Amino acid sequence: MARWRVRRFVPLLTFVTLGMILGSLLQLALLRCLDDHSHAVHVDNDPEVAVLRLGYGVKSDVRTSSGMFVNSEERKFPVIQAIEKRISVFSQIPKENGELIQVLRYEPSQYYRPHHDYFSDTFNLKRGGQRVATMLMYLTDGVEGGETHFPRRQFLSMFQAGGECSCGGKVVKGLCVKPNKGDAVLFWSMGLDGNTDPNSIHSGCPVLKGEKWSATKWMRQKLTF
Repeated sequence: MARWRVRRFVPLLTFVTLGMILGSLLQLALLRCLDDHSHAVHVDNDPEVAVLRLGYGVKSDVRTSSGMFVNSEERKFPVIQAIEKRISVFSQIPKENGELIQVLRYEPSQYYRPHHDYFSDTFNLKRGGQRVATMLMYLTDGVEGGETHFPRRQFLSMFQAGGECSCGGKVVKGLCVKPNKGDAVLFWSMGLDGNTDPNSIHSGCPVLKGEKWSATKWMRQKLTF
């Protein structure tokens, strides 16, 4: 009987633990000021988009949100360690291959235009190699709009054959993931053949009401710290 009760409450405890972890991460973001990084990097192709992939704080019409990174000291906090360990388990990529977690805030009308997470320049590949996967975690409820939109059918074939969804109040083709607190999306920027996948293009739909808080973890091919 006792053993049955334990099995019954394990899923609930797991859910509560995940909620506490994500809640603590949001609290950490709220306590810290949103810093504006002034570091600019020269890269090939589109410099603005490439810098945004790294998460540097620049004013842009590509991504209009604000954000900050969990720094190397905060990365040692038990709550952050627990999050990174869980991401490593789900992605099957060593946590040492992960970049610092980035926390983002999207206010009404803010968005992130279609982009890839992988790098198209040689500068960013020198440390850690290419980005293999992205874990996107949603930290708040009560948001209208703010979906994550995946438009390519080739990328979505394992989920759905196609279809339409709502992206910031507009009907679009593809898959739109609503930002619900405690949910997370894991997707891959590279295929099994080792090549970057252009079908992994995605965007952050405009927020219509409320504030969307999210945390992003990018996983690389090699050791990053």
